[in-house]
Amino acid sequence: MNLVAPTFSIDPSEAEATRIFAMQKAAHRANPIPSLQTRRDNLKRLERLLLDNQEAICEAINQDFGNRAHQETKLLELFLSVDGIRDCHKRLAKWMKPQSRHGSIWFLGARNSVIPQPKGVVGVVAPWNYPLFLVMGPVTSALAAGNRCMVKMAANSRHLCQLLQRLVAQNFVEETLAIVPDVSGSVFSSIAFDHLIFTGSADTGRRVMKAASANLTPVTLELGGKSPVIVAEDFDLRTAAARILQMKTVNAGQTCVAPDYAFVHESQLEEFISHCRAIGAARYTSIEACDYTSIIDPPSFERLQGYLDDARHKGARIIHLLPGPTHEVRTRKISPALVVNTRDDMHLMQEEIFGPILPVKTYRTLDEVLDYILDRDHPLALYLFTHRRAVQEQVISLTQSGGVAINDCGLHVAQHDLPFGGVGASGMGHYHGYEGFVEFSKLRPIFKQFARPAFPMLYPPYGKLFDRLMRLMLGR
Repeated sequence: MNLVAPTFSIDPSEAEATRIFAMQKAAHRANPIPSLQTRRDNLKRLERLLLDNQEAICEAINQDFGNRAHQETKLLELFLSVDGIRDCHKRLAKWMKPQSRHGSIWFLGARNSVIPQPKGVVGVVAPWNYPLFLVMGPVTSALAAGNRCMVKMAANSRHLCQLLQRLVAQNFVEETLAIVPDVSGSVFSSIAFDHLIFTGSADTGRRVMKAASANLTPVTLELGGKSPVIVAEDFDLRTAAARILQMKTVNAGQTCVAPDYAFVHESQLEEFISHCRAIGAARYTSIEACDYTSIIDPPSFERLQGYLDDARHKGARIIHLLPGPTHEVRTRKISPALVVNTRDDMHLMQEEIFGPILPVKTYRTLDEVLDYILDRDHPLALYLFTHRRAVQEQVISLTQSGGVAINDCGLHVAQHDLPFGGVGASGMGHYHGYEGFVEFSKLRPIFKQFARPAFPMLYPPYGKLFDRLMRLMLGR
């Protein structure tokens, strides 16, 4: 009897990811602390890559979505990415300097300092909704901190992934930065990175964190959740509606910090709806407007339609804001919609919506609003419209969220000197600006002893001198 040994094939994408990781680890070992000039050169190279290929990048993203205006991509992805790179380049020398730290009075003459050192190889798992910005943001921070980077992009970003893989290969050596296409999320998350950042859903985030835990890889999770909006009675309703709708309709609401539901005072509901109707129709002539983005894929389109059907069946009132058809299957577009008379058992009140649908709840007192928010997971963002300082302080002090924007929506993400990150179910860790540099660095504490320290007086054998010194040190 002839026995044939079984053969086991390794997925080519897995083998390629393993090869690049080993190469980057070796490069980090050979040069563990790249110079300021090297890091600045990498940032400049990244900036040029984006600026020299603007139209190709916009068109690749447009193809991945089915329709997304080039102008929207330039504003929300190219500009924010380039502006973040430039800000990082400007401040990097200061960030890299060793920090002096205070020492204990009982260690007179000794010196304490903290030096930021690169962690090594950073893995970046990016989603499809802002496929450029959510690659470039973490990569900028990681390269500034002196790390090597491997990037896994979403399957729905196929055209952009192919383009970026080619552009990165032309501008960077693999030892510094590489886009790794086709590798599965489970395989990528199981690589023994020195740090891993994931942006996406909470359920997938849990799986990523579990896979990373096998290697004790530290993780940054940017998740999402149901970000609330509170419109206080004192704030101009039309202004609030204009700003809320901008963040709810840009990218067709497929934004992790998009308002997920809004509270307006019960006496102002109909006025708020009226303003939303007028604003929506003024911005988009219909769902076929070229400025209005498509839903990313058929399953997402069907999920959002299912949310509306479920809400309608359970008694909700649905107000579509654009003239003409409420949806178009061929182009995967859904007219922005307000949903009133919601119930908590509706799917759109239980899950992150990630689309152009805004439930609007009414309230009588601010306490009702705060109780509702506090009974739920901490959101990635919280939005408050009021000019009253006391109300601002009350809401901020009694709630928790990844970030807060007062009198606007989403713009806190574009502030480079503010950390971006979630809390609890909306994520962990921060990046952008200095916090991103710190997130991908090991802040290494250094204690340097004085030439003739006094501490040996506390060595054993212990006696009366030791007891007197301890009483003096304890202050009693």
